[in-house]
Amino acid sequence: MIIHRAPLGTHERFIGFLLEHYAGKLPVWLSPQQVKILPISDKFMGFAQTVKNQLKAAGVRVSIDDRNEKIGKKIRDTELQRVPYMLVVGEKEVSEGRVSIRRQGKGDAGTMSIEEFVTVITREIKERSSGD
Repeated sequence: MIIHRAPLGTHERFIGFLLEHYAGKLPVWLSPQQVKILPISDKFMGFAQTVKNQLKAAGVRVSIDDRNEKIGKKIRDTELQRVPYMLVVGEKEVSEGRVSIRRQGKGDAGTMSIEEFVTVITREIKERSSGD
C-alpha cells in the first residue's frame, strides 16, 4: 500500500503560482486590499472616512491608515504591503474635494475628484486591466 501525501492542495498551489507570476504585486482586481487612504494628519480623518464610504459603496476593498505617523512612513509601509492605490488626503485635497493618487511602484499619479477616481478604479476592476 502506498500512502500519497500532498502538503499543498490545489487552491494553495494556485495561489502560489499567482503570487510567483505577479511577484507579489497583484493587479487591482485580485488584490485583497485595493486602496489605502493616507490622511496627512488626524484633522483630515473625516474627509478620509467620506472617501472610504464612497469607495466601499462602489464595492472597492479600502482601508484608512489612521496611525500617528509621518506621511512618508505611511507611503513607504503601504508600498511594502503592495497595495495598488494610495490616496493621500491633506488640506489642499479637502478644500478642493479631490484626492492625490499614488500607484504602487509608480509613484504620484496626480489628483482627481473622488467620483472620477471611483469611476476609474471600478472600471479597472471590472475590466481586469492593469490601469496603465
